[in-house]
Amino acid sequence: MSPLDQAFAEASPRLNPRPMPLLSLAIYVAIFALWIVLFLRGLFLDNIFAWSAGILYVSYDTFLLAFVTWRTLPLQNGPLQNTAATRTGDPSPLSLGVIIAAHNEAAVLSVTIEALRAQSDAPDFILIADDGSSDATREVLFNLYGLMPPDFGGISAPAPQLPSLRWLRLPHGGKARALNAAITRLDADILLTVDADTLLAPDAIFAMRQAFMREPQLVAATGILTPICAKTLSGRLFQWFQTYEYVRNFLSRFAWMQSHGLLLISGAFAGFRREALLKVGGFDPECLVEDYEVIHRLHRWSVDHRLGWNVRVLGNAHARTDAPGTLPAFLRQRRRWFAGFLQTQYWNRDMTGNARFGQLGTIMLPIKAVDTLQPVYGLVAVALLLASLVTGHVTLAASIFGVIGAKIAIDLAFHLWSLHLYRRWTSDTESTHISHAVMAALIEPFCFQILRHLGAALGWVMLLTRGTSWGRQNRAALIAMGARETPSRPCRAP
Repeated sequence: MSPLDQAFAEASPRLNPRPMPLLSLAIYVAIFALWIVLFLRGLFLDNIFAWSAGILYVSYDTFLLAFVTWRTLPLQNGPLQNTAATRTGDPSPLSLGVIIAAHNEAAVLSVTIEALRAQSDAPDFILIADDGSSDATREVLFNLYGLMPPDFGGISAPAPQLPSLRWLRLPHGGKARALNAAITRLDADILLTVDADTLLAPDAIFAMRQAFMREPQLVAATGILTPICAKTLSGRLFQWFQTYEYVRNFLSRFAWMQSHGLLLISGAFAGFRREALLKVGGFDPECLVEDYEVIHRLHRWSVDHRLGWNVRVLGNAHARTDAPGTLPAFLRQRRRWFAGFLQTQYWNRDMTGNARFGQLGTIMLPIKAVDTLQPVYGLVAVALLLASLVTGHVTLAASIFGVIGAKIAIDLAFHLWSLHLYRRWTSDTESTHISHAVMAALIEPFCFQILRHLGAALGWVMLLTRGTSWGRQNRAALIAMGARETPSRPCRAP
């Protein structure tokens, strides 16, 4: 067993489950029992309280909006994390390596590499963790960068014209195993995981490196992602909705960071202190969302060993990532995300309501426990509304639409406020528009929000049926970009 595997065996709650406190069990039982009660009310009542599931869903979501609004108020004063230290005069800069775990990403790999080559603060290392690719990855790395294919498990010599670039060739074992192989071989203080479909802004690495240099207790950080989709009608619609969804989500991450309860970073563009990753055993190959799961283990290790580690979202580190632009691709993504969330929530069930973990245990994880059934509440609320219309309960339907109208008004106010704060925080005024945000707030509850809940409900099915495959995403947006930006002259190995 390797040292990394030994560390994982010690730190993993999946392999070493801890006793579940009575309070944790009570929280989950109460959430499930409440759903049963509210569902039954819809079968036996004929007034607005028949829609109790919808009322609770609306109330809960409004509470979360109020919480995020409160915790993001400091952003009114300006971009808190955009005041990065200068690169001059620092006697001990931290080394930084980028890991690109890629399986059959030949169509977009060069675009991602070129974005790294264009950084104002160049990474010290770029390691392609090739997870058993069977497409043209070999030809791309050789023809464009002169990399000779190493043996399986080996690392190539540096690229002739980009010495920081190397190729780690691995048998196919999944993203987490590819990342683990890379972190044991890449000797850098900070490790950035960058998906092959993600383009970093020119100052992204500088912002990430400076954040870790300013704060020795920082062990993981995520940048701000903006989704891009194919320029088709479907792609434009999904990009529109996802853009404003991402705005709200990253503001929510800031709010939880302020409450010392940030759990979700984006593995598409995330930074880790290598020493901390090694202590907790790297990424879990059995988890569908390895970037989410590892943050739980980092928090656990920090509390168990009284280290005071921090996890942050950085408003001045930006990237664009290829997002699903068709309904099947979107549902596959959300199905995997939610199934992985459920996995992680179950493995860490002892943390829910546990005061040992501070606000993470007493506030964040109980809310996440509610989130396990939130999509079910949402879909039941929609089903009960449709049932009232089909059965001719006009008065009931009118009352429900009154609640929905009030909720849309609240959401609209929050969308506009969040857009204002997001722009102040990230200095990004180009990817969002006020009129588009208003339209999204008015339309989203009747389409995109239902699709999100449907994808999450499919995550329940995926988990309960032990599904592990979710299909391959079509990188249409990045492929189109690659046609414009990939270097045209070949770079042959000497």
